[in-house]
Amino acid sequence: MLTVEPHGANRLDLTLDGKLDTEGMKAALDSLMAKSEGMEHGKMLYRINEFRVPTFGALAVEFSRVPSLFRLARRFDRVAVLADKEWIQKVGEIEGALMPGLTVKGFDLDESDDAERWLEET
Repeated sequence: MLTVEPHGANRLDLTLDGKLDTEGMKAALDSLMAKSEGMEHGKMLYRINEFRVPTFGALAVEFSRVPSLFRLARRFDRVAVLADKEWIQKVGEIEGALMPGLTVKGFDLDESDDAERWLEET
């Protein structure tokens, strides 16, 4: 399940716990789009508590929305990825490098204070 919660006027906090299926991915992306509407220079704290490979249907939903996801990414300047696996942090940083204007930095799950500070830097 992926939850999306506003944290102030210009930040969203996402939390991933477990596997995403088709309906979960649709709901998560719809929520992300709606809750980020109107944001500029936004920040995102993405906590991945438990990562499991999404279902094929969930991946198909995500791929079908790639154009809107690129537009969504332009609403954000910084994304902090909290995960217990270094490879997940690195994948996030690589994805950020592919999107102009977006900086993604990985942190261990126990480094949430550092991630919060980094998000607030200008």
